[in-house]
Amino acid sequence: MTDSSTAHDEASAAKQRLPALALGAIGVVYGDIGTSPLYTLHEILVGKDMSVNANSVLGVLSLIFWSLIVVVSLKYVTFIMRADNKGEGGIMALMALAQRSMAGSPRARWALAIIGIFGASLFYGDGVITPAMSVLSAMEGMEVAAPSFVPYVVPVSLLILFLLFGMQRHGSAKVGAWFAPIMCLWFLVMAVMGSVQIARHPGVLAALSPWYGIKFIYVHRQAALFALGGVVLALTGAEALYSDMGHFGKRPIRLAWFCFVLPALLLCYFGQGALLIHDPSAIKNPFFLMLPASLLLPMVLLATMAAVIASQAVISGAFSMTREAMSLGYSPRMAIVHTSREQSGQIFVPWVNRMLLVLVLVAVLMFKSSGNLGAAYGIAVTGTMTMTTLLALVVARKMWRWSWPLLILVGILLLTIDLSFFVANALKIAHGGWFPLVLGLGIFTMMTTWRRGRELVMREIKQSGLALSPFIANIAEHPPLRVPGTAIFLTANQNGVPHALLHNLKHNKVLHERNVLLTVEVLESPVAEADERVTITSKGGEFFGIALRFGFAEDPNIPLALTRCARSGLAFDMMDTTFFISRENIVPDVKRPGMVLWRDHLFAFLARNAMSATAFFQIPGNRLIELGALLEI
Repeated sequence: MTDSSTAHDEASAAKQRLPALALGAIGVVYGDIGTSPLYTLHEILVGKDMSVNANSVLGVLSLIFWSLIVVVSLKYVTFIMRADNKGEGGIMALMALAQRSMAGSPRARWALAIIGIFGASLFYGDGVITPAMSVLSAMEGMEVAAPSFVPYVVPVSLLILFLLFGMQRHGSAKVGAWFAPIMCLWFLVMAVMGSVQIARHPGVLAALSPWYGIKFIYVHRQAALFALGGVVLALTGAEALYSDMGHFGKRPIRLAWFCFVLPALLLCYFGQGALLIHDPSAIKNPFFLMLPASLLLPMVLLATMAAVIASQAVISGAFSMTREAMSLGYSPRMAIVHTSREQSGQIFVPWVNRMLLVLVLVAVLMFKSSGNLGAAYGIAVTGTMTMTTLLALVVARKMWRWSWPLLILVGILLLTIDLSFFVANALKIAHGGWFPLVLGLGIFTMMTTWRRGRELVMREIKQSGLALSPFIANIAEHPPLRVPGTAIFLTANQNGVPHALLHNLKHNKVLHERNVLLTVEVLESPVAEADERVTITSKGGEFFGIALRFGFAEDPNIPLALTRCARSGLAFDMMDTTFFISRENIVPDVKRPGMVLWRDHLFAFLARNAMSATAFFQIPGNRLIELGALLEI
């Protein structure tokens, strides 16, 4: 079969899968932004010094409409999703792409790393607030139908969230298959609800003009700044949309947004606006009051299911981001469970799932209502949005070769919007915005500490080790007993003698016939190309150096990768191969700390609780000898 026919078959298969993937994206990616009409207009119009009248409703609707168009449609779906790192999305993948464009500037790469890590840390804060707010807002709909249900809102919300996180082990593909029909029904019902109200009061469509949004900001001034903080609620899930790109691909996500999700959202928002212009008292719950009383209970049930689904986008996005952070060296190793045989991007990270569950339950117990959580929401997501814009602008300049005038124009537009939202939400820090900020700063500290700690460990290993070349020459002059087989030593330094090799020679008085120094490198692209996966160098005296390279979205399987070495003339028989690895016991050096002493202790704690390198690299336990080494930093 020719290359052209193979490419044609792959393109045809991808085209056939497109509708199914778009349907799955509706179930997983758009659940979060799809439930924002439950609370957005209410949170904005009951804010500070705000009255519900035709002018304020049209102004707020105009701000929501143009925010969805500019931030979601233009910025994320059109611009940011173009900056995919070989199919992978999310701020960590974008950071790696931007760093690759700055290969010759270490300072610039470090600055980009700080931006990316800070944005990723805030994303986790958003991942805690969003599920809690979505489920609480849906359950509060029961208060409209049955006021006696009020005492049960929090307990039932806790139960639903516990069940949701329990479902994550089944994977986003299966979860999407279960959720997609419900979300399709949700969007269709919202579109019908909104269309009915718009048909009764078509004058609300005047809000399509940006003039009403501009006028609203000019007239209300300070109150408009608080309102902007509420408008961000309509954009919930935009960052997760980009993070989940590796699960479904950009084409299905774009198709679902422009053809289905965006029209349904706009019809629902404008329908609520039409109702409020006609009946300002409906502000107590404009979403549910669009319905007749006979349909209220079924809609509350559907809203509850949709709110549960809404949490899926940030949860699956957190899993993807965690794997990328591990591979790029910003997070300790954790167990990763693959939930699909067809798509490597569909994963489940048990530790992250447990921590998110605990923090989400704490958020529900602390804030107790979606209104209180509305004050906490926004600062994290707008911070992440700003960091994403900065990284994307670097990519646009360095990799896409945008001209300076175009870059400045786009940068001013996007950063003005992002920073306006960020400042508006900064006003809510004292009223709950501190919560996701504290979470984000904690994760930022952990990620930067782990990165710096690993650098210190590598420095100590290189400084304390013997040079390899003189060692091999000495072995040739004074040969020890050689035993049959191959010994593979995992090391970060190809030019030094691994500690495990020295210990084996010192205590066992033997050396294997063939000795391999193996280094694992993670690239700044999600998948390594075939010609860069393996590099073999002969060091003399039956000593060899092997560098295995993996993409940050791949699972490093060392035994499988070594089978490729046979093509280069270095075959391995796994039954005759022994792996040696040094397991460092990190001890902070009180007299000469590598970092601030408490960060040294934090790094030592993270290192002790990280997943072992042998399990992470899928090295069989019956072919492994692990030697301990005390290391002070």
